[in-house]
Amino acid sequence: MSTTIRDVAKRLKLSITTVSRALDGYDDVAESTRELVISTAREMRYVPNRAARQLRRQRTETIGYILPAEGTGFTDLFFSEFIAGLSDEATLGHYDLLVAAAPPDSKAEKELYKRWVQGGKVDGIIVNRVRLSDWRLHFLSRQHVPHVSLERSLSHLDFVGVEVDSLSGLLELIAYLVSQGHRRIAYIGGGSDLKIDHDRFAGYQAGLEAAAIGSDPVLVVRSNITSEDGYRAARQLLDLANRPTAIVCINDLTAIGAMHAAHERGLMIGRDVSIAGFDGIADAAHTEPPLTTLEQPVYTVARQLAHMLLAMIAGTPLETKQVRIQPKLLIRSSTGRA
Repeated sequence: MSTTIRDVAKRLKLSITTVSRALDGYDDVAESTRELVISTAREMRYVPNRAARQLRRQRTETIGYILPAEGTGFTDLFFSEFIAGLSDEATLGHYDLLVAAAPPDSKAEKELYKRWVQGGKVDGIIVNRVRLSDWRLHFLSRQHVPHVSLERSLSHLDFVGVEVDSLSGLLELIAYLVSQGHRRIAYIGGGSDLKIDHDRFAGYQAGLEAAAIGSDPVLVVRSNITSEDGYRAARQLLDLANRPTAIVCINDLTAIGAMHAAHERGLMIGRDVSIAGFDGIADAAHTEPPLTTLEQPVYTVARQLAHMLLAMIAGTPLETKQVRIQPKLLIRSSTGRA
């Protein structure tokens, strides 16, 4: 017969309430008592009834992440690393991570958020691929649901989360390409409503302006930030009579697709055309040739976001509400002299 909380209380000659609050981490229990309760419970192999604890604390002990993509988004290594970071930090905080996927701005996405929030399925939510005016952030704020995000929208909302300085990162990348003699530099971006595209495209334009290179709209192509879309966008650029000598992509997955298009045309990447990405996913170091990219520590960023969210749920004051990260330029052989 399994050990119950009543058995632990009887052994220690304490009330069930005291034992329960000690195990749940309440600060109205003396530290010495808490340590004694925990060690005794471990010795007696007591396993807490999680459902009862959740009911007492009025929490699900679950945080949520709705991946803003089709179901195939789970194969995107950015999301894989991001979810791994969220999961590891949630586990460390004795929380579960609930993950789902839905196309951005779709009816399915809106129904998921409504069901999770109004159905009380999660205690808080992590948001990424933030849009310039993002209904998700407005909805979560109105519902008073703890939430954090990777990037902030342009709306005047109380932002808690992590920002990557994409603009200065792109400025550095363009300056490097210009130093290699490139003057005809293309950009494969994402939807113009995405905050990361807003910042990265601004960095691209600022880089060209700093080098006194005129902006050519023919060299800017939008995509859905997938390898397939990067492939199609690169084919369009490489078919130009005066094709670019370098292609800067909004993320690594798009860049990998662009590299496939270049290989298909028999071009030597790094010599005939230079290609660079953004994210620093693990696979970027193992493409052929290895991909030049702006590295953001995806796994670490995800853990930071989950840590901030768990603190908000617990009511613990945050050391800082906004963390800003500078991406690191990793120069590899996918880029070279023009």
